[in-house]
Order: sequence, then C-alpha cells, then structure tokens
Amino acid sequence: MSNEATTLHAHDAHAHMDSHGHAHAHGHEHHEQHFITKWIFSQDHKVIAKQYLISGIIWAIIGALFSVFFRLQLGFPDSTFPIMEKFLGHWAQGGKLTPEFYYALVTMHGTILVFFVLTAGLSGTFSNFLIPLQIGARDMASPFMNMLSYWFFFISSVIMFASLFVQTGPAAGGWTTYPPLSALKEASLGSGLGMDLWLISMALFVVSQLLAGLNYITTILNMRTKGMKMTRLPLTIWALFFTAVLGVLSFPVLLSGFVLLIFDRHFGTSFYLSEIFIGGKALSHIGGSAVLYQHLFWFLGHPEVYIVMLPGMGMASEILSTNSRKPIFGYLAMIISLTGITVLAFVVWAHHMFVTGMSPFLGGIFVLLTLLIAIPSAIKVFNWLTTIWKGNIRLNVPMLFALGFVSLFISGGLTGIFLGNSALDLHLHDTYFVIAHFHLVMGVSAFFGMFAGIYHWFPKMFGRFMNNTLGYIHFFVTLGGAYLIFWPMHYEGFAGMPRRYYDYSAWESFKQFSTLNHFISTVVIIVFFAQLLFVFNFFMSIFKGRKVTSLNPWGSTTLEWTTPLHPGHGNWEGEIPTVYRWPYDFKEDGNGNDFIPQTVPLRDGEEEH
Repeated sequence: MSNEATTLHAHDAHAHMDSHGHAHAHGHEHHEQHFITKWIFSQDHKVIAKQYLISGIIWAIIGALFSVFFRLQLGFPDSTFPIMEKFLGHWAQGGKLTPEFYYALVTMHGTILVFFVLTAGLSGTFSNFLIPLQIGARDMASPFMNMLSYWFFFISSVIMFASLFVQTGPAAGGWTTYPPLSALKEASLGSGLGMDLWLISMALFVVSQLLAGLNYITTILNMRTKGMKMTRLPLTIWALFFTAVLGVLSFPVLLSGFVLLIFDRHFGTSFYLSEIFIGGKALSHIGGSAVLYQHLFWFLGHPEVYIVMLPGMGMASEILSTNSRKPIFGYLAMIISLTGITVLAFVVWAHHMFVTGMSPFLGGIFVLLTLLIAIPSAIKVFNWLTTIWKGNIRLNVPMLFALGFVSLFISGGLTGIFLGNSALDLHLHDTYFVIAHFHLVMGVSAFFGMFAGIYHWFPKMFGRFMNNTLGYIHFFVTLGGAYLIFWPMHYEGFAGMPRRYYDYSAWESFKQFSTLNHFISTVVIIVFFAQLLFVFNFFMSIFKGRKVTSLNPWGSTTLEWTTPLHPGHGNWEGEIPTVYRWPYDFKEDGNGNDFIPQTVPLRDGEEEH
C-alpha cells in the first residue's frame, strides 16, 4: 500500500474512531457498547490481548498441574497420594497414576504449554497489545479477523479441555503424536476418541494462528504512523513480525500432517502406516511411512521453537534497554540476526530425526545448518550483554525476568550444540538430556520473556502496578527452581536414562537416580506454588494494585506510553503522534530527563543514532 493510501486509511480510521470514542466518552448511546460487545466479542486489540492472556494463564495452571502429577509418580514411584484420586478419579485409583494416564498427562502437558500457552498466550497477548500501540495505529488491519482468531482459539481450547473427560482418556501419543500410536484407534486407550478431539482441536488452533499471523503482518507493513519507518520500529515489533511470518509459513504444513492422520484413522488410507501386526494379525495398511509424519510435524516443530522464543527476545531487548537507561547495542545487527534465525529455522527440522535412519550425508548437512543457527543467537546474547554493560541498571521485576531470560537462553542453548551433533545425538536422543535442553531454552526461558512482558506492560494494560514483593519472590523461586529441576536431568541423560518411562525403579542402572528424582519432584511442587503466587498477584493487582499516575512510569521512549492512561478503542485522542527518531534514544534531553521519546523532533545538528 502506498504512503498516501496508508495516510488516508489512518485518517478514515481516525474520523470513525473519534466519533465513536467521543460518543462513548460522554455516555451517549451507551447501549452501543454493551458488555458483550465490549468485553466478549470485542474488536479492540487491547481487550483481545487480555482475553488471550487470561486464557493463557488458565491453561498454564492446568498444564503445570499435570507436570506436578506425573512428577509425583517419577519422584515417588512406590508411594500413593490420595489427593490425586480427588483430581483424577479412576485414573489415579488408590492415589497412584495408571501407566496409560501417565502418558496422557505427559502428552497434554506438552501440548498445552507449547501451543496454548507459549504460542497463543504469548504471541496472542503481546502481538495484539503492542503492535498497534508501538507502530501508531488505531487498531489491527482487520479487527473482525482479530476477534475471530481469538474465538477459534477459544473453541479449540474447549475441545481440548473436553478431551480430558472422555472415558478412554485424552490423547496419549506424546505431544508429537507420532503414528502408528496416533494413527490406529486400537493402539492404546489414548488413541481413541481423545486423539480425535486432540486432532480437531489442533486443526482449529492452526486456523486461529493463521488468522492472527496474517493480521499482524499486514498491520505492521501497512498501518505505521507518519515517520515510523521500518528502521524506527522497536525490536519488540520486529520480533513479533518474524514470529508471525514463521507461523504463517509453517503451521499449514502441520495442518496437512493432521489431516492425513485423520484420513488414516477414519478413511482407511495408508499415509503413515505399513506392515503393522496387532495380536499376530497383519493389518491391510501398506505403503505408508511413519517418518513422513515426522517430517511434516518437525517442519512446524522447529520454527515453533522460535515462534515461542522470538517474542521473548524482542521484549527482553526492550526491557533491558529501558532499565539499563542505554540505547540497545547493535540495533541493525539485532534485526539481521532475527532475520537469520527466521530463515534458518526452516532448514533445521531434521535434527529431530537423526535416529530415523536418514543418510549420514544428509545428517551432516542438518548438523551444519543447526550449528549455524547458533551464530545469530550468539549475536543477540552479545548485544544484550553489551547493552547492560556499564548501564545505569534498575533491578525492578521486569528487568530481573529479562536477565533471567538471557541466562536461561544461554545455558539452555549451549546444550543444543550437543544435540545438534548427529554422532552425539545417537546416544542422547530420547533421553532426559533432551528434556533438560528444550525445557530450559524454549520452556522456562520463553516463560521468563512472557513474565518480563507482563510485569513491564501491566501498567499500560490495567492502569495499575503488580505487587513488587510478590514479583521478587516469584522471580527468585522460579529461576532457582528452574535450574534445580532441569540441570540435574542433563546427567541422567548422559547416563542414558530414557524419557517418558513410567517407573525407573525397575532398572538397576537408573536406581542410582532415585534420590535425584525425589529431589527434582520436590522442587517442581515448590515452583508450582510460586506460579500460583504470580496468578494471585496478577488478578489481585487488576483490582487492588497501586494506581499508575504518570503516563510513562518506566521512562520509555516508545509510542505506547504516549496514549492516555486508559486508552479507548482507537488508542489516541485526536491525531496519532508523528515519529521522528529511532526507539532507543536514552540520552540527556536538556531538561534533566535521560531519555527522548520517539515523538520529539530531532534538534538542529542532531543525527539519528
């Protein structure tokens, strides 16, 4: 779209929003903004962001609770916990998990946290909330499509939640749902109706992500305010832009994989099945390949890692710069490294498949590409560390979580070098080393990015601050707990301890880890309660938190802090501000401030960064 068209579009939107906002402000025609249109079927990007966030928090509690249940089994295989029977009914008869349900819990825990929390909850919240506010737009390119994307996610959530109550139990094929376990209804209890509901839910989830992603990309490219060149976008927006690009290009491949799986389950096709015997009897399926599904799954599965990581990277950049009172180091290098990560994310998927019998030559190519992706990641880490170097650092709660994000990203990322090596991976594949690696780098680290963002933008979302003391407790317990849970798992993995097993006490070789597993499970319970503290803090602060009194409580330079304290639908009253400079001008402005907002014109003789 040309600049003139964009400006026209902005003015049209402005005129429409202004009259709408004006009428609302005076209380006239109040019936227009009914509770249902304002809060439920809202087309305001800020409300949709809150819907995503609160849905994500509810799912995070459920997903984390599942991990507590199966960690009780792993840490205390000989004990019974009557409380589990209250929660899980006949799946935990006498207070002990059944092996079938253990596998279902592992499956649902992974599915919920990777997709429903760290994809929908993270991107859905911050892309929705920040894109229009930081680029200077009234709303998304298509507010209606935006609303649809949330409701597709909501329907997907309802179906996934319903699958937990099916008589044969929810899906139980691991969060990757590999065939033949997922392709044959008779393979296990968790391959029945629960698996069908899982597939339908995930198909709807993909639709939701595509609607959202296309909207984010269009909005960033077409609806920037006057003066907001691409090179003046905050790194948060760059990161959310590339996240959306990754999703739009890779999610359809996963959808095709699911559709073929539904065909194999219900229509007698053989895309993934061949020469399978059940009870000594040969099935009629012939000619398919389970490895085909792995290719389709991991072609999304690896970009998914960065769909989860990039929003955290963008938000960490913003928060580290703001709280170091220093311009971000290497702004252009940061954008180039984001681009590099986005491109390379699409060509490394087969490093999940080194043990499928692929040719060693092909394996070598994927090793090279996998190790290459460490370079843009290392550039980002270097730039974050250089940004805080000699900065005037404020160790508030968002800053601590952003630093925790960097710490976990480094330590979790380093173990990826082991797994990216096909020769080492033969030993480490499907062991606890893999669990330790990806939980640190894309699980906990992405959560830290999300927490940093929530604490930082909470004042803008709700007009109040979250409680600092509870925030500090939440940070230190979670950071210490994350390392105490996942660091020891690397040693178990080196010893060859396989993942997803129900009870390790039957093996002589793994009995040595019984005390360690006991310790890990205890820490998991403590960390879970720290997250409940966060949830309490979050919901209490919405109603009882300290009120925000200044428009720009953190002293940030970006546009979202130029809106009114409680922005209406349309964000700015009157004209949208014009942008004159890049988003990280942390320097003396001549009036005693140590930052210059993007809306301040350049002074005579001043050059833009």
